[in-house]
Amino acid sequence: MSASTRDPQVITCKAAVAWGPGEALVLEEVEVDPPKPMEIRIKVVCTSLCRSDITQWESKAHTLLFPRIFGHEASGIVESIGEGVTDFKEGDHVLTLFTGECMTCKHCTSGKSNMCQVLGLERRGVMHSDQKTRFSIKGKPIYHYCAVSSFSEYTVVHSGCAVKICPSAPLEKICLLSCGVAAGLGAAWNVANISEGSNVVIFGLGTVGLSVAQGAKLRGASRIIGVDTNPEKYKKGKAFGITEFINPADCNEPVQEVIKRITDGGADYSFECIGDTGMITTALQSCCDGWGMTVTLGVPKVKPEITAHYALLLSGRTLRGSLFGGWKPKSDLPSLVDMYLKNEIQIDEFITHNLQFEEINEAFNLMREGKCLRCVIHVTK
Repeated sequence: MSASTRDPQVITCKAAVAWGPGEALVLEEVEVDPPKPMEIRIKVVCTSLCRSDITQWESKAHTLLFPRIFGHEASGIVESIGEGVTDFKEGDHVLTLFTGECMTCKHCTSGKSNMCQVLGLERRGVMHSDQKTRFSIKGKPIYHYCAVSSFSEYTVVHSGCAVKICPSAPLEKICLLSCGVAAGLGAAWNVANISEGSNVVIFGLGTVGLSVAQGAKLRGASRIIGVDTNPEKYKKGKAFGITEFINPADCNEPVQEVIKRITDGGADYSFECIGDTGMITTALQSCCDGWGMTVTLGVPKVKPEITAHYALLLSGRTLRGSLFGGWKPKSDLPSLVDMYLKNEIQIDEFITHNLQFEEINEAFNLMREGKCLRCVIHVTK
């Protein structure tokens, strides 16, 4: 059901609720509150499943953050707006943002960062504004995820955690720019600033890793080496710019030694896209002395601490982290949408499955088994 923007009411709709870590999601009837000041309520049209949804769903480290509605990579239509919202109106097409942009804090105005101090990563399962939830079942609060929770027919987000996009952009495709594809492109362009003719090695050829490859290809990298234990990834990777493939299981020596040997001392850039802190050391060792740069994008499931010999850095290598590829989400995402509409970047090729909302658990299984890049879940019509 819908409500008037002038007087929005509680909406009852379907949402895929996770009741416990690793438990199958259950389609439940949930109540979604009206948007409060500086918030908007969105009718979610499509949402794609991201690896970080899986990681947090499986995690038992935060058992108190259940029941919960996951999902953060989504597109939709503004259904109603809260008091004080001026940059959206009912009917606007939007992308959700798992990290927002307030436009006024120290980081947003610095020109050096996309780490908003007001609307950055929300880890407690509540809204930024009042530390409460907008979802409930029979009066029981349901926690949010990344202040988005797109596994619901309707959701409420802060107006700084959504960006208006061109209405001609296909919502069933463009949702991938809410996280994975944009993160990989930005890591290549904004964080590493890959130079023409360079050698690049990418650890992990999921959506993020292949988006890094696409970005490297568009920057004119001469060699783009993909590292993955799944040999099927090479075939897929070629379409995004992968020129060579290494399966560590087939190597008789450490993979970093293979890379150093075939690149005459190491790659110019390496990217860790797995979420394994041990691989960060391997990625650093795969870089060349003097100017080699390692960029880490993966979210680790276990062991968040990094260990590396100081000599790797003393010799001139650089280790950089990357959140959402360095993009300022509200400011920069519209330009990526425009690039897609001009066929300058690939998005469609990442979509391996289109599923209905009732099939959301199948999407989780496909990703856990490594059988998909992105599953797009069609939530509403």
